Amino acid sequence: MLLAIDVGNTNAKFALFRGADLLARWRIATDDRRTADEYMVWLDQLMRIEGHHRGDVDAVIISTVVPRALHNLQLLAHKYFGVDALIAGRDPVNWGIALKVDEPQSVGADRAVNAISAQAVEPGKDKLVISFGTATTLDHIGPDGAYLGGIIAPGVNLSLEALVAAAAKLPRIAIEAPASASVIGRTTESQMLIGVYWGYVSMMEGLIARMKAEIGKPLTVVATGGLATLFQEQAHLFDRIEPDLTLNGLMHLYYQRKPTT
Repeated sequence: MLLAIDVGNTNAKFALFRGADLLARWRIATDDRRTADEYMVWLDQLMRIEGHHRGDVDAVIISTVVPRALHNLQLLAHKYFGVDALIAGRDPVNWGIALKVDEPQSVGADRAVNAISAQAVEPGKDKLVISFGTATTLDHIGPDGAYLGGIIAPGVNLSLEALVAAAAKLPRIAIEAPASASVIGRTTESQMLIGVYWGYVSMMEGLIARMKAEIGKPLTVVATGGLATLFQEQAHLFDRIEPDLTLNGLMHLYYQRKPTT
């Protein structure tokens, strides 16, 4: 089995694959101080609950936007699974897609992996991949899978946290879809929720429209990330929601890797 690990700024996601089949997935808060031993205690219990054993894992691939977390994950692979982890974007696991931007080395591993996965599900089309995480990213992927650039915006939770941190009298609230379509709140909490939720919907509508107008071709809009389902009722925004886009991208990347010569 393949263990795919995707480390984001907020959460680290782990998934088991047998071939192209995703068997199980788990997530844990990102902490670059977490040791290989701590990872294994947590992961071993979850694997057993799902009926899997660490001895069945014969390959590990890692994608991370948190460089300091990488060492302990590599140690996890070596010490407990007896393999050297493959690192997405490093030889011999080159992206296999063109990064057609001014600074290709600065493209986040998660965005490149999402491009690979989006190409697998929507080949031959121009795609707009929207990933809802700590930041919200919108990326243009060409018909051939090339990464052509995009947008980085503050994530939904980050926007809410900044609002609460800067305004002492505002309470902490949970982000969710408002109960009604009204944009006139009658309480402080409802006004905050309307501002964050409908404000974010409006931002998405505006950015998607601008990107479509600039690209000038039909775009298939694919949403992913932990908060993508928050906006699933706004069906006009996305053509499809793929919660496991990044993990599936790591799987595709593992199987398409080509050793360097």
